[in-house]
Order: sequence, then C-alpha cells, then structure tokens
Amino acid sequence: MQNRRHILKASAALAGGAITGFPNIVLGQSVRTLRFSHTDTSVGAANEAAMRFAAAVEKYTSGRCKVQVFHSGQLANDAKSLDQLQVGGLDFALTGVVTFTPHVKDLSLIALPYLAETYEQGWKLYDTSKFIKQQADLLPAKGMRIVGNWEAGFRSFTTNFPLNSPADAKGKKLRIAPVEMIRWIMESIGFSPVVMPVTEVYLAIQQNTVSGQENPIDTIYSQRFYEVAKHVTLSQHVYSPRWVAMAERTFKSLSAADQEGILKAAKEAGDWNRTEVRANDEKLLAEMTAKGATIVKPDLSAWRKASEGAVERARKEFGATAVDQFIAEAAEIRKSMS
Repeated sequence: MQNRRHILKASAALAGGAITGFPNIVLGQSVRTLRFSHTDTSVGAANEAAMRFAAAVEKYTSGRCKVQVFHSGQLANDAKSLDQLQVGGLDFALTGVVTFTPHVKDLSLIALPYLAETYEQGWKLYDTSKFIKQQADLLPAKGMRIVGNWEAGFRSFTTNFPLNSPADAKGKKLRIAPVEMIRWIMESIGFSPVVMPVTEVYLAIQQNTVSGQENPIDTIYSQRFYEVAKHVTLSQHVYSPRWVAMAERTFKSLSAADQEGILKAAKEAGDWNRTEVRANDEKLLAEMTAKGATIVKPDLSAWRKASEGAVERARKEFGATAVDQFIAEAAEIRKSMS
C-alpha cells in the first residue's frame, strides 16, 4: 500500500512536468552542452574566469545550457578557434581582441601603441569607444558575436637576452600574433617578427627558433614563457584585452531568456577577470622573479618613441582620419582619468 502511494505521488509529479526536489529539471527539456575554447593553461585567471562563466551560465539558464571548458588550445589555437565558431565546431572562444583582425581589418587599430596607461583607462576605452563598437558590430555577419569584455593586460616582452632598450632588439627574431599592427610596432622597434600560434612558442624559444615573444603578464605566467626567456621587460606597448566570442548560429538558436543569461554570465565573469588580472600583476612578477626571471621596468619614453613608426604606417594603411580619431578618443579618456 505504501509503495502504491509512492507510485501515485511520482506519477502526479510526472504528469505536472516536474520531478519533486529537482526544480530545474522539466520533462522534455533538453540540456545543451556548449563548448568553450581558450589557449591559456589550466593555471591562471583566464581559465578560472571561464569556469566561473560556465557555472553562471548553468545558473542563469536554469540548467538548460551547460558550458564545457577546454583550455590549453586542446580544440584549436587562437586563430582557428574563431574559424571554428564560424563553421559550428565551437560555441565560445576566448581570445585576444587582436586575434579578430583577419575578420575585421580595422580592428588592427586597437593594437596602436600606448593608447592606455592604466587598466581603468583600458576598460573605459573598450566599454565606451564608438570605434570599437562599430567594429564589433560587424562580427555577427561573419558568424560570431562578442558577448563579453575580458582581460589579458598590457603586452610586454620575454626574451632570452637582456632587453634594456630598443637598441637591444635590432635584428632579433621575436614571435608575434598574426596582427599587422603588432608586426609594425615590432619592426619599428627593430625586431624581426615571426608569426606563430601561442601554443608553439615555448618550444620555439627553447629551440632558439625565436629569441622571445610579447604578451601580457598573465599570459607570460600561465604559458611559463619566463622559464625559457628569463628576461621580462615591462614595455607595456599595447593594452591587450580579450573578447569572449560566441557562434552567431548558437546565439540565435537560444531563447531570449537564455541569451540574456549568457550575457549576464559573461559580464559577471569578465568583471571578476578584469579585477583579478589587475590585482595579480605584481604577485605574478614576484613569483617569476623567485623562479629565476629578471624583471626590468624601463623608462617608457624610449619605447614610445621607438614605436612611432607603426603609427605612421597605420595612417598610410587605414587613413589619417580614422587613426587620428581613435587616438584622440583614447587620449580624451587618458586625460579625463589622469
């Protein structure tokens, strides 16, 4: 008799479409697993932010969407992760904003040297810039949309030789991301830039194929570049945040409520990521120093002057009006926050 009552109670719950004790589980509700790719290791702010994002997505979609995070370029390198968004191989990709330049050429201008001097200036630039929004709004037509502004930091050098001034860079092979503006900056400084995926850089430095690379502190630490290129020079030549991009076909396939949940989750994880990266810089530099790295904080005036050639090349390639308008936009933010 008791068993019969249990059966009747369960049947009533099933008829109502819910399972007692599991409010987020509804009969007939399918759970979608969405794949999230990034190239940082499991150690660092990027992966932690991705895991926080995954938990928040599940929460804000009431379990209808789950995010599976793949770190260390397990599924694709940075450039290929965006290609995979376009063809449906991935649902999310976290990568530097500079990685998007092959898809929207004018995004190269976000890598102009010394646009921001502090994290707060960089955040305001990316959150309010009309130029950046115009470029981001072109991406859905290319199969991806930006759902979150996250953080990487200011790009600096790690080299296997002392880099005390731009003069020391002359003729040295340096790995760069496939971004024209970054190449122009490196050539203006005096480096011989070599393009390769970030996942191949550690071995390339180890084998002396290149003499170093340039990336933000969080990436230098998480990728352990300081182990094979022990000279860390904090040139801070480019402010280099990350975007979380979502496959447009995935976004459009979701309900409005789940779209809103994903945007909310990306904002929360991004705010945490920004704060964490900013707070961690000195701690990570101290850890790298303890492990044998040499940290140099140079006078930036020489580096600013050495990079000016890239600005002139940008004016010729993109037009002086566009370049100068964006530089003025960044300068106004620096002035208002100084």
